[in-house]
Amino acid sequence: MTAQAATGQDAAVDAARFRTVLGHFCTGVTVVTGYGPDGPVGFACQSFAALSLDPPYVLFCPGKTSRAWPVIEAAGYFAVNVLGESQRDVSTVFGSPGDDRFSRVGWTRAESGAPLLDGALTWIDCAVETVHDAGDHFIVVGRVRELGDLADDRPLLFYRGRYAAIGLERGEAAPAPEHLTAFLTWPGPDDWV
Repeated sequence: MTAQAATGQDAAVDAARFRTVLGHFCTGVTVVTGYGPDGPVGFACQSFAALSLDPPYVLFCPGKTSRAWPVIEAAGYFAVNVLGESQRDVSTVFGSPGDDRFSRVGWTRAESGAPLLDGALTWIDCAVETVHDAGDHFIVVGRVRELGDLADDRPLLFYRGRYAAIGLERGEAAPAPEHLTAFLTWPGPDDWV
């Protein structure tokens, strides 16, 4: 631990550099959706992750200025639509300003009422479990209620400020070594390698 960390002092972090450095972490692209009294809402979201296997939890982080998040929070339910590589246009629709997003995509409603986008790789339907304050965002923990079918497409990825491909043939996945097959929400100790 550095002396700076031990004393709790924060170094000044340049916002542009922070964004650039974190842009080197490749993420998938999702659209988080909900349904309120005035209809469906949703936004493109890279800050999504699996959290717990038992019980099944996921998390996402909406910005505090999000217009969709208060509607989703009030509804108490949301769906995470995992986008495929062929859905760059869907990502653009939900990542751009505008109120008429759902008229430009096909969708149905999950049992919870949250919109499920046509053509998504898969979806996760959730109930809002807890919400934590985190700077200019919230951390939303959702309890998984239902899981979607799996489509045969590659994931839509975002890396260094642009869409990226995984470089595999369609339908082909690089197998993980046997000891890494449970890596998603790894239940073991930190020294898993």
